[in-house]
Amino acid sequence: MASAVPVRGTAGTSRVAQRILGVDPGLTRCGFAVVEMHRDRTGESVHVEVTGTRSDQDLAERILVIQRAAEALLDTYAPDVLAIERVFAQNNAPTVVGTAQASGVVIAAAAARGIPVAWHTPSEVKAAVTDDGSADKAAVARMVQRILRLPALPKPVDATDAYAVAICHAWRSGIGTRHDMAAGTRTHQGARTALQRAADAGTSGMTPAQRAWQEAERRAGGGASGRVGPGSVRRGR
Repeated sequence: MASAVPVRGTAGTSRVAQRILGVDPGLTRCGFAVVEMHRDRTGESVHVEVTGTRSDQDLAERILVIQRAAEALLDTYAPDVLAIERVFAQNNAPTVVGTAQASGVVIAAAAARGIPVAWHTPSEVKAAVTDDGSADKAAVARMVQRILRLPALPKPVDATDAYAVAICHAWRSGIGTRHDMAAGTRTHQGARTALQRAADAGTSGMTPAQRAWQEAERRAGGGASGRVGPGSVRRGR
């Protein structure tokens, strides 16, 4: 684990590095990882922690614990952007609700500080880090260790996932990219997809598969905000 000495971020001013707060949301365990990512696709860990709450605690108190942890990290490390894993529906409804509640207070804490927020699906994260959208946890952990040059595999899994979300965002967005939470947002997930950006520029640069997906999104009412594959269902919390 990296030193927790307070370090101020570049707040979007650097064109060669980007400080990202990656979040793997959950009420029982919420993973936070602050990383500095560089143009050469390397990076380093600035800080990582997992904030936990107990199921026997009052719900309001649990939510407040997650909120305060997020606020402290945002104030201490001043990230350029907050990247958070997107919540997916699953059979365990209470787990989904808890994850959504944790996500909401973290997102609100970032928005209150003018820090932009980006959402990434589990399969997008796996694909960005390992080139395999259905990779297992061990494969993700090994690649996170290699990319960030960590002395050992990151633990627990919530820390690994938070690191992976941050790495995914850096590689998908591009280092030095300026982020705007409101500009051009067309989905409830907050971030425009590559397909949406391609549509704005015209369809000439899109592959046949991308055009087919865009047409499917149009028929469905434009509600999709990213690739959803077999690996996209979140694990239980």
